[in-house]
Amino acid sequence: MKQFREELKGRLRGRISEDKLKSLPSGFQKIGNIIIVNLKPELLQFKKDIGETILDCFRDVKTVCNKFDRVKNQTRTPSIEVIAGDGTETIHTENNCFYKIDVAKLMFAKGNMRERGRLPLLVKPGETVVDMFCGLGYFTIPIAKLAKPKKIYAIDINPFAVDFLKENIKLNLVSCVETILRDCRTVSLPEKADRVIMGYLPRTYEFLPAAFGFLKDSGVIHYHDTFRENELWEKPRKILGEQAQKAGYWLDKIRYKAVVKQFAPRVCHIVIDAKFRRTA
Repeated sequence: MKQFREELKGRLRGRISEDKLKSLPSGFQKIGNIIIVNLKPELLQFKKDIGETILDCFRDVKTVCNKFDRVKNQTRTPSIEVIAGDGTETIHTENNCFYKIDVAKLMFAKGNMRERGRLPLLVKPGETVVDMFCGLGYFTIPIAKLAKPKKIYAIDINPFAVDFLKENIKLNLVSCVETILRDCRTVSLPEKADRVIMGYLPRTYEFLPAAFGFLKDSGVIHYHDTFRENELWEKPRKILGEQAQKAGYWLDKIRYKAVVKQFAPRVCHIVIDAKFRRTA
């Protein structure tokens, strides 16, 4: 990625002062044929020049966007503006799965790529899965396409997400997914799940009561959340244990735990695969 900044410096030298060239982004996120960068405030007056320059660097890119703030609100709407090219819809390919997305309406976390590749390997044939925060199908699509679940209940409160998930179901030729446009805490399902996916940040623990409501007498919760580095791994384990007890379960075993990525300075996005059993 260091080469990216040097390439931009060379192309923009003479149009942007040397002190500001040092602030150029060292990397980018590429989703389909769209590139997203994070420009520092001192570069915003040059954003069109920077965008056009990036566009010239990549023949397979149609649009360059600037991410000017964090993802906000419960529907996880990105703060994105187009700075070169045209159009924010694209089709992103990953792990032999296709994701149609509008990057101005929905987030796509590239940092979760390992998780999207890992989960389908865990799902056993005939399992029932609940994806509590499905988005456009980040986890639902690879599980439906690469594993052999009986059923996936894909829930999201964002209508844009559910609409794109429906398109992605067709794109990937999968038929085991039922989409549900609602707050997952208000959903009642006709059957219980072998595993529940909680791919939402932050304060995911607030949704654990709903997760246990979806779970069979014995099952796995894939719990994503954010914790400070000095809270790992005691605090998340304590939360899972306490919430399980309140729901009538006990924490049988932690099968997997990992830091997915840095969420903020000294704050980690973590994932824990936890096996639970009903106490009575």
